[in-house]
Amino acid sequence: MYEEPVDLLIAGGGVNGTGVARDAAGRGVSVVLCEQDDLAAWTSSSSSKLIHGGLRYLEHYEFRLVREALAEREVLLRSAPHILHPLRFVLPHHAGLRPGWMLRAGLLLYDHLGGRRSLPGTRRVNLETDPTGEGLKPQYRRGFEYSDAAVDDSRLVALLAVDAAERGARILTRTALTQARRDAGVWRCVLERRGGERQTVTARALVNAAGPWVETVRGLTGVAATGNSVKLVKGSHIVVPRMYPGEQAYTLQGADGRVVFAIPYQGRFTLVGTTDVPYDGDPAHVDASAEEIGYLCRTLGDYFEKPPTPADVAWAYAGVRPLFDDGEDDASAVTRDYVLDVDSEAGAPPLLTIYGGKITTFRRLAEHALEKLQGPLGFEAGPWTADARLPGGDLPGGGFERFRGQAADRYPWLAEPTLSRMCHAYGSRIDAVLAGATAWSDLGEDHGAGLTGREVRYLVEQEWAREPEDVLWRRTKLGLHMSPAERAAFMAAPLPSVATA
Repeated sequence: MYEEPVDLLIAGGGVNGTGVARDAAGRGVSVVLCEQDDLAAWTSSSSSKLIHGGLRYLEHYEFRLVREALAEREVLLRSAPHILHPLRFVLPHHAGLRPGWMLRAGLLLYDHLGGRRSLPGTRRVNLETDPTGEGLKPQYRRGFEYSDAAVDDSRLVALLAVDAAERGARILTRTALTQARRDAGVWRCVLERRGGERQTVTARALVNAAGPWVETVRGLTGVAATGNSVKLVKGSHIVVPRMYPGEQAYTLQGADGRVVFAIPYQGRFTLVGTTDVPYDGDPAHVDASAEEIGYLCRTLGDYFEKPPTPADVAWAYAGVRPLFDDGEDDASAVTRDYVLDVDSEAGAPPLLTIYGGKITTFRRLAEHALEKLQGPLGFEAGPWTADARLPGGDLPGGGFERFRGQAADRYPWLAEPTLSRMCHAYGSRIDAVLAGATAWSDLGEDHGAGLTGREVRYLVEQEWAREPEDVLWRRTKLGLHMSPAERAAFMAAPLPSVATA
Protein backbone atom coordinates (compact mmCIF):
# COMPACT_ATOMS: atom_id res chain seq x y z
CA MET A 1 0.00 0.00 0.00
CA TYR A 2 1.16 3.53 -0.83
CA GLU A 3 0.64 5.36 2.49
CA GLU A 4 1.40 8.80 1.02
CA PRO A 5 -0.81 9.93 -1.86
CA VAL A 6 0.82 10.06 -5.27
CA ASP A 7 -0.08 12.92 -7.55
CA LEU A 8 -1.25 10.83 -10.47
CA LEU A 9 -2.51 7.29 -11.01
CA ILE A 10 -2.77 6.30 -14.67
CA ALA A 11 -4.82 3.30 -15.78
CA GLY A 12 -3.57 2.03 -19.12
CA GLY A 13 -0.14 1.14 -20.47
CA GLY A 14 -0.56 1.98 -24.15
CA VAL A 15 1.00 4.91 -25.96
CA ASN A 16 -1.30 7.51 -24.39
CA GLY A 17 -0.92 6.26 -20.81
CA THR A 18 2.87 5.90 -20.99
CA GLY A 19 3.11 9.23 -22.81
CA VAL A 20 1.25 10.99 -19.98
CA ALA A 21 3.35 9.15 -17.38
CA ARG A 22 6.59 10.24 -19.03
CA ASP A 23 5.55 13.88 -19.37
CA ALA A 24 4.23 14.05 -15.80
CA ALA A 25 7.27 12.36 -14.24
CA GLY A 26 9.55 14.76 -16.10
CA ARG A 27 7.74 17.67 -14.45
CA GLY A 28 8.30 16.27 -10.97
CA VAL A 29 4.79 14.86 -10.63
CA SER A 30 4.69 11.57 -8.69
CA VAL A 31 3.16 8.86 -10.90
CA VAL A 32 1.92 5.29 -10.66
CA LEU A 33 0.88 3.63 -13.91
CA CYS A 34 -0.99 0.32 -13.93
CA GLU A 35 -1.63 -1.85 -16.96
CA GLN A 36 -3.80 -4.97 -16.78
CA ASP A 37 -1.64 -6.82 -19.32
CA ASP A 38 1.71 -6.05 -20.97
CA LEU A 39 2.76 -2.63 -22.17
CA ALA A 40 1.25 -2.02 -25.63
CA ALA A 41 -0.47 -5.40 -25.40
CA TRP A 42 -3.45 -4.34 -27.48
CA THR A 43 -4.15 -1.28 -29.62
CA SER A 44 -0.68 0.27 -29.41
CA SER A 45 1.05 -2.79 -30.86
CA SER A 46 -1.58 -3.35 -33.56
CA SER A 47 -1.06 -0.22 -35.63
CA SER A 48 0.26 0.25 -39.17
CA LYS A 49 3.63 1.17 -37.59
CA LEU A 50 3.49 4.67 -39.06
CA ILE A 51 4.10 8.17 -37.80
CA HIS A 52 2.09 10.19 -40.30
CA GLY A 53 -0.19 13.15 -40.68
CA GLY A 54 -3.03 11.12 -42.13
CA LEU A 55 -3.30 12.21 -45.75
CA ARG A 56 -6.84 10.89 -46.14
CA TYR A 57 -8.05 12.89 -43.11
CA LEU A 58 -7.83 15.99 -45.32
CA GLU A 59 -10.91 14.69 -47.16
CA HIS A 60 -12.81 14.95 -43.87
CA TYR A 61 -11.51 18.51 -43.28
CA GLU A 62 -9.57 17.53 -40.17
CA PHE A 63 -6.95 20.18 -40.79
CA ARG A 64 -6.08 20.75 -37.13
CA LEU A 65 -5.43 17.06 -36.56
CA VAL A 66 -3.32 16.71 -39.71
CA ARG A 67 -1.32 19.85 -38.88
CA GLU A 68 -0.62 18.62 -35.35
CA ALA A 69 0.30 15.13 -36.55
CA LEU A 70 2.68 16.46 -39.22
CA ALA A 71 4.39 18.72 -36.70
CA GLU A 72 4.71 15.76 -34.31
CA ARG A 73 6.28 13.69 -37.09
CA GLU A 74 9.21 16.12 -37.07
CA VAL A 75 9.50 16.07 -33.28
CA LEU A 76 9.48 12.28 -33.08
CA LEU A 77 12.02 11.81 -35.86
CA ARG A 78 14.42 13.92 -33.78
CA SER A 79 13.63 12.29 -30.47
CA ALA A 80 13.83 8.62 -31.48
CA PRO A 81 15.98 8.22 -34.63
CA HIS A 82 16.65 4.58 -33.74
CA ILE A 83 13.03 3.33 -33.73
CA LEU A 84 11.73 5.80 -36.34
CA HIS A 85 12.90 6.29 -39.90
CA PRO A 86 11.73 8.37 -42.87
CA LEU A 87 9.75 6.53 -45.51
CA ARG A 88 8.80 7.51 -49.05
CA PHE A 89 5.28 6.58 -50.17
CA VAL A 90 4.26 6.02 -53.78
CA LEU A 91 0.63 6.84 -54.56
CA PRO A 92 -0.31 5.38 -57.97
CA HIS A 93 -3.00 7.35 -59.75
CA HIS A 94 -6.09 5.20 -60.25
CA ALA A 95 -8.00 6.69 -63.18
CA GLY A 96 -11.36 5.52 -61.87
CA LEU A 97 -11.03 7.02 -58.38
CA ARG A 98 -9.77 10.37 -57.09
CA PRO A 99 -8.68 12.66 -59.95
CA GLY A 100 -5.01 13.51 -60.31
CA TRP A 101 -5.52 17.22 -59.61
CA MET A 102 -7.17 16.37 -56.29
CA LEU A 103 -4.28 14.11 -55.25
CA ARG A 104 -1.74 16.76 -56.25
CA ALA A 105 -3.59 19.51 -54.36
CA GLY A 106 -3.93 17.32 -51.26
CA LEU A 107 -0.24 16.43 -51.30
CA LEU A 108 0.83 20.05 -51.70
CA LEU A 109 -1.31 20.94 -48.69
CA TYR A 110 0.13 17.94 -46.83
CA ASP A 111 3.67 19.13 -47.58
CA HIS A 112 3.10 22.58 -46.10
CA LEU A 113 0.45 22.16 -43.42
CA GLY A 114 2.71 20.88 -40.66
CA GLY A 115 5.92 22.82 -41.28
CA ARG A 116 7.88 20.01 -42.98
CA ARG A 117 11.61 20.55 -42.46
CA SER A 118 13.62 17.32 -42.53
CA LEU A 119 11.79 15.25 -45.15
CA PRO A 120 11.74 15.64 -48.94
CA GLY A 121 8.57 16.93 -50.52
CA THR A 122 6.13 15.52 -53.02
CA ARG A 123 7.17 14.73 -56.59
CA ARG A 124 5.40 13.38 -59.64
CA VAL A 125 6.43 9.87 -60.67
CA ASN A 126 6.38 8.29 -64.12
CA LEU A 127 5.68 4.70 -63.11
CA GLU A 128 6.51 3.43 -66.60
CA THR A 129 10.16 4.44 -66.19
CA ASP A 130 10.73 4.96 -62.46
CA PRO A 131 11.97 1.94 -60.44
CA THR A 132 9.02 2.38 -58.08
CA GLY A 133 6.73 1.25 -60.90
CA GLU A 134 8.33 -2.20 -61.03
CA GLY A 135 5.76 -4.87 -60.20
CA LEU A 136 2.74 -2.59 -60.64
CA LYS A 137 0.15 -3.33 -63.29
CA PRO A 138 0.80 -1.50 -66.57
CA GLN A 139 -2.33 0.68 -66.34
CA TYR A 140 -0.66 2.63 -63.54
CA ARG A 141 1.47 4.98 -65.60
CA ARG A 142 1.80 7.92 -63.26
CA GLY A 143 1.64 8.69 -59.60
CA PHE A 144 3.04 10.76 -56.76
CA GLU A 145 5.70 10.22 -54.14
CA TYR A 146 5.57 11.84 -50.70
CA SER A 147 7.14 11.47 -47.25
CA ASP A 148 6.04 10.08 -43.90
CA ALA A 149 7.78 7.89 -41.31
CA ALA A 150 7.73 4.37 -39.90
CA VAL A 151 7.96 3.43 -36.22
CA ASP A 152 8.31 0.32 -34.09
CA ASP A 153 5.09 1.00 -32.20
CA SER A 154 5.43 -1.40 -29.28
CA ARG A 155 9.06 -0.39 -28.70
CA LEU A 156 7.94 3.23 -28.64
CA VAL A 157 5.60 2.41 -25.76
CA ALA A 158 8.28 0.44 -23.91
CA LEU A 159 10.73 3.34 -24.22
CA LEU A 160 8.14 5.83 -22.99
CA ALA A 161 7.68 3.63 -19.92
CA VAL A 162 11.46 3.34 -19.43
CA ASP A 163 11.82 7.12 -19.61
CA ALA A 164 8.95 7.62 -17.18
CA ALA A 165 10.43 5.11 -14.71
CA GLU A 166 13.87 6.70 -14.90
CA ARG A 167 12.23 10.00 -14.00
CA GLY A 168 10.54 8.48 -10.95
CA ALA A 169 7.30 6.89 -12.18
CA ARG A 170 6.26 3.48 -10.88
CA ILE A 171 5.24 1.14 -13.72
CA LEU A 172 3.05 -1.84 -12.75
CA THR A 173 2.24 -4.31 -15.53
CA ARG A 174 -0.15 -7.24 -15.22
CA THR A 175 -1.90 -5.06 -12.63
CA ALA A 176 -5.53 -4.03 -13.09
CA LEU A 177 -7.44 -1.18 -11.52
CA THR A 178 -10.38 -2.92 -9.82
CA GLN A 179 -11.80 -0.24 -7.51
CA ALA A 180 -11.70 3.56 -7.53
CA ARG A 181 -13.63 5.98 -5.34
CA ARG A 182 -13.34 9.56 -4.25
CA ASP A 183 -12.75 10.02 -0.54
CA ALA A 184 -11.69 13.10 1.40
CA GLY A 185 -10.21 14.90 -1.58
CA VAL A 186 -8.29 11.95 -3.08
CA TRP A 187 -8.86 8.84 -5.15
CA ARG A 188 -8.63 5.60 -3.21
CA CYS A 189 -7.90 2.85 -5.69
CA VAL A 190 -7.37 -0.88 -5.45
CA LEU A 191 -4.94 -2.49 -7.86
CA GLU A 192 -4.89 -6.25 -8.35
CA ARG A 193 -1.88 -8.06 -9.74
CA ARG A 194 -2.32 -11.15 -11.83
CA GLY A 195 -2.42 -13.92 -9.25
CA GLY A 196 -4.63 -12.00 -6.84
CA GLU A 197 -2.27 -9.80 -4.81
CA ARG A 198 -3.88 -6.46 -4.04
CA GLN A 199 -2.57 -3.06 -3.07
CA THR A 200 -4.18 0.29 -2.43
CA VAL A 201 -3.01 3.49 -4.07
CA THR A 202 -4.18 6.92 -2.98
CA ALA A 203 -3.90 9.55 -5.72
CA ARG A 204 -4.70 13.21 -6.10
CA ALA A 205 -5.82 12.67 -9.70
CA LEU A 206 -6.78 9.71 -11.87
CA VAL A 207 -6.14 9.39 -15.62
CA ASN A 208 -8.26 6.91 -17.55
CA ALA A 209 -6.08 5.90 -20.52
CA ALA A 210 -7.57 2.42 -20.84
CA GLY A 211 -8.21 2.57 -24.58
CA PRO A 212 -10.87 0.02 -25.56
CA TRP A 213 -11.64 -0.43 -21.85
CA VAL A 214 -12.11 3.29 -21.17
CA GLU A 215 -15.83 2.91 -20.44
CA THR A 216 -15.15 -0.02 -18.09
CA VAL A 217 -12.69 2.06 -16.07
CA ARG A 218 -15.03 5.03 -16.00
CA GLY A 219 -17.72 2.72 -14.66
CA LEU A 220 -15.42 1.70 -11.78
CA THR A 221 -15.13 5.32 -10.68
CA GLY A 222 -18.84 5.89 -10.30
CA VAL A 223 -18.49 9.16 -12.20
CA ALA A 224 -21.57 9.90 -14.29
CA ALA A 225 -21.25 9.73 -18.05
CA THR A 226 -20.89 13.10 -19.81
CA GLY A 227 -22.14 12.10 -23.23
CA ASN A 228 -18.66 11.39 -24.58
CA SER A 229 -17.95 7.80 -25.56
CA VAL A 230 -15.74 5.64 -27.75
CA LYS A 231 -16.58 3.86 -30.97
CA LEU A 232 -14.66 0.60 -31.24
CA VAL A 233 -13.29 -0.05 -34.72
CA LYS A 234 -11.25 -3.13 -35.61
CA GLY A 235 -8.23 -2.73 -37.84
CA SER A 236 -6.48 -5.79 -39.28
CA HIS A 237 -3.10 -6.17 -40.97
CA ILE A 238 -1.28 -8.92 -42.79
CA VAL A 239 2.43 -9.57 -43.19
CA VAL A 240 3.44 -11.30 -46.42
CA PRO A 241 6.79 -12.19 -48.04
CA ARG A 242 8.43 -9.12 -49.54
CA MET A 243 6.41 -8.12 -52.60
CA TYR A 244 8.66 -5.72 -54.50
CA PRO A 245 12.22 -4.35 -54.66
CA GLY A 246 13.12 -1.01 -53.13
CA GLU A 247 12.48 0.57 -49.74
CA GLN A 248 9.42 2.60 -50.74
CA ALA A 249 5.94 2.06 -49.38
CA TYR A 250 2.72 2.30 -51.39
CA THR A 251 -0.53 4.10 -50.67
CA LEU A 252 -3.25 2.23 -52.53
CA GLN A 253 -6.73 3.63 -53.06
CA GLY A 254 -9.43 1.04 -52.65
CA ALA A 255 -12.56 0.96 -54.77
CA ASP A 256 -14.54 1.48 -51.54
CA GLY A 257 -12.77 4.80 -50.88
CA ARG A 258 -10.47 3.42 -48.21
CA VAL A 259 -6.68 3.52 -48.34
CA VAL A 260 -4.44 0.48 -47.86
CA PHE A 261 -0.71 0.75 -47.18
CA ALA A 262 1.97 -1.69 -48.35
CA ILE A 263 5.10 -1.08 -46.27
CA PRO A 264 8.56 -2.68 -46.22
CA TYR A 265 8.78 -4.61 -42.95
CA GLN A 266 11.50 -6.42 -41.08
CA GLY A 267 13.68 -6.76 -44.17
CA ARG A 268 12.03 -9.88 -45.54
CA PHE A 269 8.36 -8.88 -45.48
CA THR A 270 5.71 -6.42 -46.58
CA LEU A 271 3.17 -5.13 -44.04
CA VAL A 272 -0.29 -4.49 -45.48
CA GLY A 273 -3.21 -2.74 -43.84
CA THR A 274 -5.56 -1.68 -42.58
CA THR A 275 -9.27 -2.42 -42.44
CA ASP A 276 -11.99 -0.48 -40.60
CA VAL A 277 -14.70 -2.70 -39.16
CA PRO A 278 -17.13 -1.69 -36.36
CA TYR A 279 -16.53 -3.95 -33.38
CA ASP A 280 -18.70 -4.79 -30.38
CA GLY A 281 -16.91 -7.83 -28.94
CA ASP A 282 -14.27 -8.29 -26.27
CA PRO A 283 -11.21 -6.17 -27.24
CA ALA A 284 -8.98 -8.87 -25.74
CA HIS A 285 -10.26 -11.44 -28.23
CA VAL A 286 -9.87 -9.94 -31.67
CA ASP A 287 -8.50 -11.55 -34.81
CA ALA A 288 -8.11 -10.69 -38.47
CA SER A 289 -11.02 -12.38 -40.19
CA ALA A 290 -10.78 -14.35 -43.42
CA GLU A 291 -12.92 -11.65 -45.05
CA GLU A 292 -10.49 -8.90 -44.01
CA ILE A 293 -7.45 -10.88 -45.15
CA GLY A 294 -9.16 -11.49 -48.48
CA TYR A 295 -10.01 -7.79 -48.80
CA LEU A 296 -6.39 -6.77 -48.27
CA CYS A 297 -5.13 -9.34 -50.77
CA ARG A 298 -7.72 -8.22 -53.35
CA THR A 299 -6.69 -4.58 -52.92
CA LEU A 300 -3.09 -5.56 -53.57
CA GLY A 301 -4.29 -7.49 -56.61
CA ASP A 302 -5.86 -4.32 -58.02
CA TYR A 303 -2.38 -2.78 -58.24
CA PHE A 304 0.33 -5.44 -58.33
CA GLU A 305 0.90 -7.97 -61.08
CA LYS A 306 1.80 -10.74 -58.64
CA PRO A 307 -0.16 -10.12 -55.44
CA PRO A 308 -0.07 -12.47 -52.46
CA THR A 309 -2.94 -14.78 -51.65
CA PRO A 310 -4.29 -15.54 -48.17
CA ALA A 311 -2.13 -18.69 -48.21
CA ASP A 312 0.99 -16.48 -48.40
CA VAL A 313 0.24 -14.61 -45.16
CA ALA A 314 3.05 -15.13 -42.67
CA TRP A 315 1.34 -13.26 -39.84
CA ALA A 316 -1.96 -11.50 -39.37
CA TYR A 317 -2.89 -9.30 -36.44
CA ALA A 318 -5.81 -7.15 -35.44
CA GLY A 319 -6.44 -4.45 -32.88
CA VAL A 320 -9.38 -2.41 -31.66
CA ARG A 321 -9.12 1.35 -32.01
CA PRO A 322 -11.01 3.25 -29.30
CA LEU A 323 -12.03 6.19 -31.48
CA PHE A 324 -13.93 9.17 -30.14
CA ASP A 325 -17.56 8.64 -31.14
CA ASP A 326 -18.42 11.68 -33.24
CA GLY A 327 -21.67 10.18 -34.50
CA GLU A 328 -20.23 9.16 -37.87
CA ASP A 329 -21.69 5.87 -39.12
CA ASP A 330 -18.87 5.07 -41.56
CA ALA A 331 -16.05 3.52 -39.53
CA SER A 332 -13.46 4.89 -41.97
CA ALA A 333 -14.72 8.43 -41.47
CA VAL A 334 -14.80 8.45 -37.66
CA THR A 335 -12.38 11.07 -36.39
CA ARG A 336 -8.88 10.04 -35.29
CA ASP A 337 -8.67 13.14 -33.11
CA TYR A 338 -8.77 12.93 -29.33
CA VAL A 339 -10.97 14.42 -26.63
CA LEU A 340 -9.87 14.90 -23.02
CA ASP A 341 -12.82 14.80 -20.64
CA VAL A 342 -12.12 16.19 -17.15
CA ASP A 343 -14.56 15.59 -14.30
CA SER A 344 -13.65 17.70 -11.29
CA GLU A 345 -16.44 18.78 -9.00
CA ALA A 346 -15.69 21.51 -6.48
CA GLY A 347 -13.12 20.10 -4.10
CA ALA A 348 -13.16 16.67 -5.75
CA PRO A 349 -10.03 15.04 -7.16
CA PRO A 350 -10.10 15.12 -10.96
CA LEU A 351 -10.75 12.25 -13.32
CA LEU A 352 -9.27 12.80 -16.78
CA THR A 353 -10.62 10.40 -19.41
CA ILE A 354 -8.93 10.04 -22.79
CA TYR A 355 -11.16 9.34 -25.77
CA GLY A 356 -9.62 8.55 -29.13
CA GLY A 357 -6.22 9.62 -30.41
CA LYS A 358 -3.62 8.14 -32.71
CA ILE A 359 -0.07 7.00 -32.11
CA THR A 360 1.44 10.00 -33.92
CA THR A 361 -0.11 12.56 -31.58
CA PHE A 362 0.54 10.88 -28.21
CA ARG A 363 3.09 13.51 -27.12
CA ARG A 364 0.81 16.49 -27.74
CA LEU A 365 -2.06 14.61 -26.14
CA ALA A 366 0.11 14.19 -23.02
CA GLU A 367 0.95 17.90 -23.00
CA HIS A 368 -2.72 18.80 -23.24
CA ALA A 369 -3.56 16.36 -20.43
CA LEU A 370 -0.95 17.95 -18.17
CA GLU A 371 -2.31 21.40 -19.00
CA LYS A 372 -5.70 20.29 -17.68
CA LEU A 373 -4.18 18.75 -14.54
CA GLN A 374 -1.78 21.58 -13.72
CA GLY A 375 -4.36 23.66 -11.86
CA PRO A 376 -5.77 20.86 -9.69
CA LEU A 377 -2.35 19.36 -8.91
CA GLY A 378 -0.55 22.68 -8.52
CA PHE A 379 2.77 21.82 -10.19
CA GLU A 380 4.68 24.62 -11.87
CA ALA A 381 6.87 22.87 -14.45
CA GLY A 382 5.85 23.35 -18.06
CA PRO A 383 6.22 21.31 -21.25
CA TRP A 384 9.61 19.71 -21.87
CA THR A 385 9.26 16.72 -24.19
CA ALA A 386 9.49 18.55 -27.53
CA ASP A 387 13.28 18.71 -27.31
CA ALA A 388 13.95 15.54 -25.32
CA ARG A 389 15.34 12.28 -26.69
CA LEU A 390 13.76 8.96 -25.86
CA PRO A 391 16.04 6.34 -24.25
CA GLY A 392 18.63 5.28 -26.82
CA GLY A 393 17.83 8.21 -29.11
CA ASP A 394 20.98 10.17 -28.32
CA LEU A 395 22.90 8.55 -31.16
CA PRO A 396 26.59 9.45 -31.16
CA GLY A 397 28.09 10.22 -34.53
CA GLY A 398 25.31 12.36 -35.98
CA GLY A 399 22.93 9.90 -37.61
CA PHE A 400 21.80 6.31 -37.55
CA GLU A 401 24.07 4.92 -40.29
CA ARG A 402 27.19 6.40 -38.74
CA PHE A 403 26.12 5.10 -35.34
CA ARG A 404 25.55 1.63 -36.77
CA GLY A 405 29.02 1.72 -38.32
CA GLN A 406 30.57 2.64 -34.98
CA ALA A 407 28.68 -0.19 -33.30
CA ALA A 408 29.99 -2.60 -35.97
CA ASP A 409 33.52 -1.50 -35.11
CA ARG A 410 32.94 -2.10 -31.40
CA TYR A 411 31.22 -5.45 -31.90
CA PRO A 412 32.79 -7.01 -35.03
CA TRP A 413 31.54 -10.43 -33.92
CA LEU A 414 27.90 -9.31 -34.00
CA ALA A 415 26.71 -10.39 -37.43
CA GLU A 416 23.99 -8.94 -39.62
CA PRO A 417 21.05 -8.72 -39.43
CA THR A 418 21.34 -8.89 -35.63
CA LEU A 419 23.66 -5.88 -35.43
CA SER A 420 21.28 -3.58 -37.32
CA ARG A 421 18.24 -4.92 -35.48
CA MET A 422 19.79 -4.23 -32.09
CA CYS A 423 20.99 -0.78 -33.15
CA HIS A 424 17.44 0.05 -34.19
CA ALA A 425 15.87 -1.45 -31.07
CA TYR A 426 18.21 -0.05 -28.42
CA GLY A 427 20.05 2.84 -30.05
CA SER A 428 22.81 4.12 -27.83
CA ARG A 429 21.73 1.65 -25.13
CA ILE A 430 23.03 -1.28 -27.15
CA ASP A 431 26.15 -1.02 -24.98
CA ALA A 432 24.03 -1.68 -21.89
CA VAL A 433 22.59 -4.81 -23.49
CA LEU A 434 26.00 -6.12 -24.58
CA ALA A 435 28.05 -4.87 -21.62
CA GLY A 436 31.20 -6.92 -21.13
CA ALA A 437 30.63 -9.24 -24.09
CA THR A 438 33.56 -9.83 -26.42
CA ALA A 439 32.14 -12.74 -28.42
CA TRP A 440 28.76 -14.17 -29.42
CA SER A 441 29.25 -16.97 -26.93
CA ASP A 442 29.27 -14.40 -24.10
CA LEU A 443 25.59 -13.65 -24.74
CA GLY A 444 24.23 -16.90 -23.35
CA GLU A 445 21.70 -19.22 -24.88
CA ASP A 446 21.00 -18.76 -28.59
CA HIS A 447 17.22 -18.94 -28.98
CA GLY A 448 17.33 -18.46 -32.75
CA ALA A 449 17.00 -15.49 -35.12
CA GLY A 450 19.63 -13.60 -33.14
CA LEU A 451 17.82 -13.65 -29.79
CA THR A 452 20.12 -14.52 -26.89
CA GLY A 453 19.79 -15.11 -23.19
CA ARG A 454 21.55 -11.81 -22.53
CA GLU A 455 18.99 -9.82 -24.49
CA VAL A 456 16.10 -11.66 -22.86
CA ARG A 457 17.47 -10.84 -19.40
CA TYR A 458 17.79 -7.19 -20.37
CA LEU A 459 14.17 -7.07 -21.54
CA VAL A 460 13.00 -8.69 -18.30
CA GLU A 461 15.05 -6.42 -16.06
CA GLN A 462 14.68 -3.12 -17.92
CA GLU A 463 11.51 -3.31 -20.03
CA TRP A 464 8.94 -5.32 -18.03
CA ALA A 465 8.92 -8.38 -20.30
CA ARG A 466 7.23 -11.08 -18.24
CA GLU A 467 6.02 -13.67 -20.73
CA PRO A 468 7.61 -15.14 -23.87
CA GLU A 469 5.17 -13.39 -26.22
CA ASP A 470 6.22 -10.03 -24.74
CA VAL A 471 9.69 -10.71 -26.09
CA LEU A 472 8.85 -12.33 -29.43
CA TRP A 473 6.01 -10.09 -30.62
CA ARG A 474 6.34 -6.74 -28.83
CA ARG A 475 9.86 -5.97 -27.54
CA THR A 476 11.24 -7.63 -30.69
CA LYS A 477 9.48 -9.03 -33.74
CA LEU A 478 11.70 -12.10 -33.82
CA GLY A 479 8.70 -14.41 -33.76
CA LEU A 480 8.49 -13.62 -37.47
CA HIS A 481 12.05 -14.77 -38.10
CA MET A 482 12.27 -17.87 -35.93
CA SER A 483 11.53 -21.34 -37.20
CA PRO A 484 8.36 -22.96 -35.85
CA ALA A 485 10.50 -25.20 -33.63
CA GLU A 486 12.43 -22.22 -32.22
CA ARG A 487 9.21 -20.32 -31.52
CA ALA A 488 7.64 -23.31 -29.81
CA ALA A 489 10.70 -23.90 -27.64
CA PHE A 490 10.90 -20.27 -26.57
CA MET A 491 7.18 -20.00 -25.85
CA ALA A 492 7.26 -23.17 -23.76
CA ALA A 493 9.98 -22.01 -21.38
CA PRO A 494 9.34 -19.40 -18.66
CA LEU A 495 11.33 -16.20 -18.73
CA PRO A 496 13.86 -15.55 -15.96
CA SER A 497 12.32 -13.95 -12.91
CA VAL A 498 13.05 -10.30 -12.21
CA ALA A 499 14.97 -11.23 -9.09
CA THR A 500 17.26 -13.76 -10.79
CA ALA A 501 17.40 -12.43 -14.35
